[in-house]
Amino acid sequence: MTNAENDIKSLNAEGISLKSVSLWQITWRRLFRRLSALVGMTILGILVFIALTAHWIAPYAYDDVLIGKEDVKARQAPCIHMFGCPKDQPQHIAGIDGNVRDEFSRLLYGARLSLMVGFSTVTFAIIIGTVLGAIAGYVGGWLDNLIMRFMDVLLAFPSLLLAIAIVTVLGPGLINALLAIGIVSIPAYARVVRASVLSVREMEYVSATRALGGDSFQILFRRIMPNALTPLIVQGTLGIASAILDAAALSFLGLGAQPPLPEWGSMLGAERNQVFTAPHLVFLPGIAIALTVLSFNLLGDGLRDALDPRLAHVS
Repeated sequence: MTNAENDIKSLNAEGISLKSVSLWQITWRRLFRRLSALVGMTILGILVFIALTAHWIAPYAYDDVLIGKEDVKARQAPCIHMFGCPKDQPQHIAGIDGNVRDEFSRLLYGARLSLMVGFSTVTFAIIIGTVLGAIAGYVGGWLDNLIMRFMDVLLAFPSLLLAIAIVTVLGPGLINALLAIGIVSIPAYARVVRASVLSVREMEYVSATRALGGDSFQILFRRIMPNALTPLIVQGTLGIASAILDAAALSFLGLGAQPPLPEWGSMLGAERNQVFTAPHLVFLPGIAIALTVLSFNLLGDGLRDALDPRLAHVS
């Protein structure tokens, strides 16, 4: 019995008519049955909660220097009272960084920054890439060749090296890093959308709309695009993970977020030489980056399986 047949049987058992169930409802049901997707959504949910509540749950501000406020020193090891740290010492769950700031608070605020980086760059790349890919796929001809050859030129360069080159020209900084990552991500979305448009534009309902006198804008954005978004959703979810990783790499090199912003890549880069003397300052930001990337990859894999028309088709 196929997965689609299992879905139909489950819906019938619950007394739900297939006529009243949309493909998206079936997709959500299939998504929640995948362990990898559930793990990814759980980790992502925790990260979103931390990002939204960082200013409440963080014991210190991310740029709060503790010199003269507490008896602590630079790169002090973590102190957790529950695990035997003396009660007369101030508690710092993740220790103190090289500038005498609470590392745990900076990790919490870093979740907000990293998620903002991922979503903003992918949103920018999806908007530009979707428009270019849709126009190229629908219009065709010389315009298609012009757009896609330009996309091929961008794809010819390794994405991180191209991002480094763009940031070098624009100047270091978080905004310039976001713009660079967004630019190098555009070709992937443009190619995905173009391929989807090419396959959908020959469908019968598109031909019917064209025969009834529908204009090009209506056909493209009201008939073709809503049915070509499935691969774009999966690509976007996986792209967020890549964007966060690229942003961390740029910050590690000093080209992304600038101090005192608590970006995990810059935190790791600032303490990279302390891997033996203060390993918590290196490993904790690295673990945070790895968990964030893992959550989006797991969610993207689950979405890819749940949106697969060969598995989700019901008749």
